[in-house]
Amino acid sequence: MKPFNPLEKINLAKSIVQELLSQNIHPLPPPIFEGAGVYALYYSGSHDLYASLALSSGKEEKPIYVGKAVPPGARIGGYGLNTPPGAVLFNRLREHALSIEQAEDLDLTDFRCRYLVVDDIWIPLAETLLIEMYRPVWNTIVPGFGNHAPGKGRHKQQRSAWDALHPGRPWAAKLQDHPKTRDHIKEEVRQSLRDQ
Repeated sequence: MKPFNPLEKINLAKSIVQELLSQNIHPLPPPIFEGAGVYALYYSGSHDLYASLALSSGKEEKPIYVGKAVPPGARIGGYGLNTPPGAVLFNRLREHALSIEQAEDLDLTDFRCRYLVVDDIWIPLAETLLIEMYRPVWNTIVPGFGNHAPGKGRHKQQRSAWDALHPGRPWAAKLQDHPKTRDHIKEEVRQSLRDQ
């Protein structure tokens, strides 16, 4: 039998995920706070596609989306060690709230979140495990929820599956059509949630 190593990557990731899942659930967006880290978004409404995920259904809480917010400059190696990250995690959650508000068929009051401020080195590890554990529908079947408006001259890109399914973000309306129809994407969501 292999001895338990608490410092293995998977065990470190599990400890972060366990701590995230022990946090209170907040409205989206939550009150402002400082820090970088990981988060999970939950659905609690009666939308025909997502009702099975609703927090009130009595089943295990399954996030509709999980993500991370890293300190500024982290993606290009420009983030100084021990430099305060500011409110990057709160800002990311606020951006998601705006995307949901702009969607024509979603209601922001149906969404909740959990979040955990984490030392920046562990953030990607925790996000990876959360996606593997839960396979959230907006991370896997309907990607694009976390997208930002494309830069100047990039409006020839295709609209994401999320924007094709939940139209309303003004910048996404300027993009090329997604190759799948809205009905086709809906059926993929239904099938995925039936299989879970």
